[in-house]
Amino acid sequence: MRGPLALSNRYLGRPVRLQRPAPRSDYFVGCVAEAVALVQQSCPSVLVGVDIGSEEVPGRAVLWREDRVPLAAAVDATPTEPARIVLYERPLEHRASSRAALRELVHRTLVEQLSALTGRSVTDIDPDIDD
Repeated sequence: MRGPLALSNRYLGRPVRLQRPAPRSDYFVGCVAEAVALVQQSCPSVLVGVDIGSEEVPGRAVLWREDRVPLAAAVDATPTEPARIVLYERPLEHRASSRAALRELVHRTLVEQLSALTGRSVTDIDPDIDD
């Protein structure tokens, strides 16, 4: 049904432009950037030497069970590589009931991964999060 609407038609005499919605991943990347900014404000030292990124889904290299899909992964630093945290877009989106819930879940997941990576408590990293 999209084809005839997008082609030249007798009403307009020219093709109709189809608008593409902003990719869902753009919103997710914005949520990650916002979460990093919030942590930067509350505890900037915890981000030193840590690379933060996102992937759509966990890859084969990530160990996970069939019944529980990871929301994120933290990898310790090596002599040649910095520590890394990867947030997984699809599992986080699946667990969130709304865009606001997704934003909160991304932030909470980032803080929990930073806590696991650095050994600092969640409330040290973000005092506004309930333990």
